[in-house]
Amino acid sequence: MGTLTEEAIRTQIQTGLPGWRFDDGALHKRFTFRGFSAAIAFIDRMADVAKASRHHPDFTCHYDTVDVVVTTHSAGGVTGADLSLARAIEAVSHARSPASPEA
Repeated sequence: MGTLTEEAIRTQIQTGLPGWRFDDGALHKRFTFRGFSAAIAFIDRMADVAKASRHHPDFTCHYDTVDVVVTTHSAGGVTGADLSLARAIEAVSHARSPASPEA
């Protein structure tokens, strides 16, 4: 799978990936939640969509924030799979987790 042009990536971000940015050959976004449990619940949901897509993000968690980075390392940049995964992550970031009342 080939990498996308910077122009194509920025267009996709503007038309459906609010808060995401393109930097250093990857898509980035910081998600903030109402506490650690809600952040971890998001990570669990993110893992489910990543497994389903057979593609995974890099992320770090700091109490109530999760920083997500999506790129295709083997391609050396952002591909269509990365944009699809970012959209799926965005969708689950808004979902409430029944296990976490603070989500």
